[in-house]
Amino acid sequence: MDTVWVAVALVIFLAVLVKFGVHTKIVAALDSRGEKVAQELAEARRLRQEAEKLLAEYEGKRKAAEAEAASLIAAAKEEAQRLSAEAEAKLNDFVARRTKSAQEKIAQAEVQAEAEVRAAAAEAATKAAEIILRGQMGGKAGDTAFASGLQEVKAKLN
Repeated sequence: MDTVWVAVALVIFLAVLVKFGVHTKIVAALDSRGEKVAQELAEARRLRQEAEKLLAEYEGKRKAAEAEAASLIAAAKEEAQRLSAEAEAKLNDFVARRTKSAQEKIAQAEVQAEAEVRAAAAEAATKAAEIILRGQMGGKAGDTAFASGLQEVKAKLN
């Protein structure tokens, strides 16, 4: 019999709950909670879509930055090669000019040395001729012959 009274009490309790509309309030609370969950899911979907959009945008920017960096690196390599070739050309030009200048100085020194040797040879020849002629010719006739011979030798040697 105890179970009968427990069943009767349960029925009375449920009737009181129905009379005061507790079941509608529970259903309304559950519906409200379901709507909040649905709104939160919709907000989560919207945020996810925005995040995917931002990710795609930043991915595009990253790719563009990588492409720009690659073009800058290529341009820098090209500029370095151009500067290297230019420096090498300048160095070759400098070496060629220095070589030519050195060769010109050597040729000039050779010409000057040759002229000095000829002048020394002419001087030695004139002194030798003077000594020989003075020994062979004496007086005024010897001096005149010596002067004219000296003029002739100097003209021929120079």
